[in-house]
Amino acid sequence: MNHNRIVCFDLEMCCWNVDGVGTTGEIIEVGLAEIDLVSGSIVKRAQYYVKPEKDEVSLFCTELTGISPRKIQKQGRPLASVVQSMIKNFGGPNKIYASWGRDDLILLNECKEKGIEPPFKEFLNLATLYRIQNRLKDKRIGHRAAQEEKGIEWEGRQHSGYVDAYNLAKLALQML
Repeated sequence: MNHNRIVCFDLEMCCWNVDGVGTTGEIIEVGLAEIDLVSGSIVKRAQYYVKPEKDEVSLFCTELTGISPRKIQKQGRPLASVVQSMIKNFGGPNKIYASWGRDDLILLNECKEKGIEPPFKEFLNLATLYRIQNRLKDKRIGHRAAQEEKGIEWEGRQHSGYVDAYNLAKLALQML
């Protein structure tokens, strides 16, 4: 296990807004940004689009994430192929993966449903760590708000897995 490298990741899923209530479905994007704790830098980034097997990308989802059905049709790959790329390009089970919240459970559950070996074994919830470090007790805080609270400028469009993973990596470097 390489404890000097952390792979920050963010997922975007099919989503709908029904009567003001948001729901999500299958994963359509995985954004990754690997940090090196020794050098204090972001060393690698990637973005993978995933073709859902059952769900479709809604207009609401496109407006929120910027991911269109056409983009998924042209650039998307099956989740199994994306997971293999994650393992090959980011060290898979040899690295600790981290997200803001429980994206690990979303990915692990979808992998299990589709009979895919998960890309990692160790996981770090940076939202929980942030609450502990800042003595927030029961108060939850969003990723962007936490980053801005630490004086780290947000870069890019929120709700893009690629952008969110990069911004999370910047915050993680300060936290860790």
